[in-house]
Amino acid sequence: PSMLSALQNKPVQYGTNSIAEGIAVKKPGTLTMPIIKELVDSISLVDEESIEDAVLLLLEVEKTVAEGAGAVGLAALLADKQQFKGQRVGLIISGGNIDMPVLSEIIQRGMVRSQRLIRIRIDLRDVPGSLADITGYIEKTGANIVHIHHHRTFTDQPLQMVEVEFILQTRGKQHVEEILTALANNSCNARVLE
Repeated sequence: PSMLSALQNKPVQYGTNSIAEGIAVKKPGTLTMPIIKELVDSISLVDEESIEDAVLLLLEVEKTVAEGAGAVGLAALLADKQQFKGQRVGLIISGGNIDMPVLSEIIQRGMVRSQRLIRIRIDLRDVPGSLADITGYIEKTGANIVHIHHHRTFTDQPLQMVEVEFILQTRGKQHVEEILTALANNSCNARVLE
């Protein structure tokens, strides 16, 4: 953003909280600026979610680890596919200097966005066997239960009811629909939580 602002003779703006920290500089370099002015036709800006998606896509499809700044080219391509339609495009993917906790968070958030990791809440009677029944219904759908949390105290449910929150690993959106249908067919009112 600072380079684009400088080229447009606007006050320089930059994002300090970016996973593309290698290019989120306060001020364009004095050596870089004249080269960019001469050789670059346009600069595209992308949001943080697009950068995360590009890092994840490179990891999943290409088996390539790229830091945020190294994946912005792919993020720009994906953000504006029409601009590049019918053209041969070369992307420079650079920099594998990404912290493991950041990479882990990108993977988790990407799984949530693609609904391969979801949270569902089910209200059920708080009696022996009801949780076992629910987990059995979920097991039959092929989903993996990652976490279960009972909400007995911090809930507005009647005394003999409980809210149960599940975190499930799924195969994606269609699988989520299959899970919700299977639960509904077994008289379980499940809702996906954002």
